[in-house]
Amino acid sequence: MATVLQIDNLYKAFQVGFIPRKKEILRGISFSVDSGEIFGYLGPNGAGKTTTLKCVLGLIFPDRGQIEIFGHPHLSLEGKERLGYLPENPYFYDYLTASEFLDFYAQLFRLKKREKKEKIQSLLQLVGLEKARDLQLRKFSRGMLQRIGLAQALINDPDLLFLDEPLGGLDPLGRKEIRDIIVRLKEERKTVFLCSHILQDIEMICDRVAIVVSGRIISQGALQDLISEKILFTEVMLSGLAFDDLISLGEPLWARGEKIFLRVLHEENIEKLLTLVHDRKGKIHSIVPRTETLEDIFVEIVKQG
Repeated sequence: MATVLQIDNLYKAFQVGFIPRKKEILRGISFSVDSGEIFGYLGPNGAGKTTTLKCVLGLIFPDRGQIEIFGHPHLSLEGKERLGYLPENPYFYDYLTASEFLDFYAQLFRLKKREKKEKIQSLLQLVGLEKARDLQLRKFSRGMLQRIGLAQALINDPDLLFLDEPLGGLDPLGRKEIRDIIVRLKEERKTVFLCSHILQDIEMICDRVAIVVSGRIISQGALQDLISEKILFTEVMLSGLAFDDLISLGEPLWARGEKIFLRVLHEENIEKLLTLVHDRKGKIHSIVPRTETLEDIFVEIVKQG
C-alpha cells in the first residue's frame, strides 16, 4: 500500500505573550498515511492538530522536519494539486449563493463549462444542499456551511482530503450523512485525513488513528490493535427483582418503573444473575457486554500525558 503522506520529526514553535517567549506546539511529530484509508488524528484542544495540518498544507512553515505528499515535497505543485481541504472554521463570502460559491472554486481549478455544471450539481446532491443551491451563504446554518465547505473541498476531485472537525455543528442525522459520505469517498479509493474530537465518529469510520498530546504522538496504529476486545463489564436491563437482590451480583445504577439497570463487573456473576432471575420469575430485557472503546483509550492517554 502506497504512502500518500509522510511526516518525519516535525517541530513548530510560536512566540507568545506580551513579553514574547517561545512556546513549542509540535515536538517531533512523525506518522504516515496510506493510500485509500481513513486516518483519524486525535488530541485535546491545544495538542497541535490544526498546527500539524497547517504545516502540511503550507499555510505555516515548520521549524524542523520533513513532509512529503505523494512522494513530493509538501510545498510542490505536484503534491498540492491532488489535495482537498476543509478547515475547522471556514469563512465564505456571505452574499454568494451555494452554486455561485462552488462555481468560483471550480474556476480556480479551470474546469470546463459543462464539467463545472455537472460537478456542482453532483456535489450539491452529495452533501444534501441541492434545494439550497440559490440560497445565499449568509442564510446558511453552521451545519449547512460545513456541508458546502465539504463540497468545495471535493470540487477538484482530490486524492487526499483533509477535514478539520467536519462534524462540528451538525445534528445526529447530519453527522451520519457526513460519515456516510466519508466512507463513500474511501470506497472511491480516496484517502481521508480526519481531525475530530467526536470519538464515536472516529471509532466508527477510521482505519488507523494517531493520538497527539502536548505536541507529541503518544499512540498510533490500527483501531483493532489499539482497542482491546476484553469485556470490561456487562450492562443488564431486568425486571421482577428488587435492588437489594442484586447488590451482591453487580452495581444497580437506576430503576425506571419495574425495570432495573445493572452493571455486572465480573463475568462469573452473569450466570448467577440469570439463575436468580429465572428462579424469581423475573425478566431479562437486555444484556450488553461493554468492551474498551476509543474514548477509554483517549481519556487514559490524555491523563497520563
